Amino acid sequence: LLEDIELGSLDKHNLSVHFYQPWMHQTRPYIEWETVDVLIKTYLKKYSNLINEGAMQTNVPYPFVVQCMIGCELYPNGTSQFFLNVGYNGQDFLRFDTPKDIWMPSQDTDLPLLVLDLLRNHSDFYEIGAIVFSNTCVDELEMLLRSGGRAALERQEVPVATVFARTPSPHQLLLVCHVTAFYPRPISVAWLRDGQEVPPGPALNTSPILPNADLTYQLRSVLAVAPGDGHSYACRVRHRSLGTRSLLIPWG
Repeated sequence: LLEDIELGSLDKHNLSVHFYQPWMHQTRPYIEWETVDVLIKTYLKKYSNLINEGAMQTNVPYPFVVQCMIGCELYPNGTSQFFLNVGYNGQDFLRFDTPKDIWMPSQDTDLPLLVLDLLRNHSDFYEIGAIVFSNTCVDELEMLLRSGGRAALERQEVPVATVFARTPSPHQLLLVCHVTAFYPRPISVAWLRDGQEVPPGPALNTSPILPNADLTYQLRSVLAVAPGDGHSYACRVRHRSLGTRSLLIPWG
């Protein structure tokens, strides 16, 4: 991933890497993807062996799910940060403290401590990850940005907003503001009553921002009102693609 843009995936059957973004191929003269591919496969093999070894030594019941998240962050001032986190059955389990160069448990239980002992005896588990991500990640990230990644991240899609109503009962009217097709993800959606923003409360329910299939996003904001209450209502949308403008969609 480059922020929220999926760059590629690893085929679990043959461990081959598939690129999803056409501009990724422009990086081939600069990034040795074949070398990175070999290092990733080696890392995954050692990762799987280590997990199974730990499971057998600690009598962990099968099946279980272990996840590993590795990457780097590049900051505007030119500094960078490498991260490596491990999850177990959907919960934070271990993390690598980069400044201190040590593993740290994320749970106060016996299992992470037992796994830490295994990791101390398998320094290559971290070393390979460091080679792939810490030593080369920033250089590759800068290449990706120059080859098309920056344009992809800076892409802007204007939100499309519609307002409609539902009547769950004769005494309640639900005003729905559906906003979709926008990028990037951050957005502000608010209901106005007589020109004033409706504050958070039990009558206002806004969904999480959800992804669309085309790498845009959507959400809904629902306001419960009494039918014929005499007020005017409008949905206001603010987004980077709109600049200083706002979308204002009145109800009724």
